[in-house]
Amino acid sequence: MGVEIMAIPVLYEDNHLLAVVKPPGVPSQEDESGDPDMLTLLKADLKQRHNKPGNVFLGLVHRLDRPVGGAMIFAKTSKAASRLSESVRGRSFGKTYICVVEGVPARQEATLEHYIRKDQKRNVVTVYDRPAPEAKDARLTYRVAVSSGSHSLIAVRLHTGRPHQIRAQMAHIGCPLAGDLKYGAAKRPNLIDIALWSTSVTVPHPTTKEEMTFRSLPNDTEPWSWWSIDQLRFAAEYFV
Repeated sequence: MGVEIMAIPVLYEDNHLLAVVKPPGVPSQEDESGDPDMLTLLKADLKQRHNKPGNVFLGLVHRLDRPVGGAMIFAKTSKAASRLSESVRGRSFGKTYICVVEGVPARQEATLEHYIRKDQKRNVVTVYDRPAPEAKDARLTYRVAVSSGSHSLIAVRLHTGRPHQIRAQMAHIGCPLAGDLKYGAAKRPNLIDIALWSTSVTVPHPTTKEEMTFRSLPNDTEPWSWWSIDQLRFAAEYFV
């Protein structure tokens, strides 16, 4: 039985890389839900668009949480997958996000350094201010782009890629992401997904080594529609 192909916007494609916009609500890879995932959908799309026989290779280089949308890249060859994975491990893989949080952080701009431990069974992480058993270091830098008082639009640059990192660290400083009930946000009927968007991914090309940046802005839905396009762009480009 074939895979029903969802329209996923392509930001860039060559023989080695595929950069796309992940829709919120779609898993990065197959999970226990059995719902269509990015890897499966994109393989089916490549097979159809390029009329490829047999199986299509596509390597998962990094992940976005299911409720998160935005820029995401995949490797189209095993060599590209290996080199991009090296970039991730070597932290030459740049990722920026925007998010909407409840309230206003105490500091306009800051680097948060914590330790995070994931509970696999509950799919939730705990944040510690000091080293703790099985907890890994988690570091990000944020900047308040604009605030309404009740909510703030935040620019984020990740320095480490821990599970639920932005969600958990912002909640830890008293500003959970809008719509993120798992980490203490208030329930808002109009928010289907959490207010977190991958605005850019920067990576050295796996063969040319040229630094490439792929960008995305969220759709005009709540909570993004609370801010002007200029405010969203300012936040998205602050750390790029």
